[in-house]
Amino acid sequence: MKEPVALYKDPLLLAALLAGPVFWILLYLAQSPEILWDKPLRYPGWFLKLVLVFPVIEEIIFRGLLQELVRDSISKASMGPLTVANLLTSVLFAAAHLLYHAPLWAASVFFPSLVFGFFKERTGALTAPMLLHAFYNAGFIWLFSVPG
Repeated sequence: MKEPVALYKDPLLLAALLAGPVFWILLYLAQSPEILWDKPLRYPGWFLKLVLVFPVIEEIIFRGLLQELVRDSISKASMGPLTVANLLTSVLFAAAHLLYHAPLWAASVFFPSLVFGFFKERTGALTAPMLLHAFYNAGFIWLFSVPG
């Protein structure tokens, strides 16, 4: 196994972080939602739950447990940079979001899930997936979600 790259020096992680704001801008241009810039201050418990608590729990379950279980029990095969374990875990991750989201929104988490799984495999740890998940949620929740 090769020496892991420090997260702050990983060009792929920096690109993945940059992808979040690019996506938010494109989504904003497509939808033009009214943005409540003070939303995190107005609804701190709601915001922190969706930005910190859920990403950590979801990454422990999906990348830390399920992806590892699939990789160790079913398949270590890969298709380019993606493994079968990552693909199957991402399908399950998107399906789990059907519990709280419309089908199109639930399906939209499939691609970020692939990114989270890629970094779990790249680093062997949950730090990068948790960081990305929290960052992606922060921008999306801040700009496009209504507290409820």
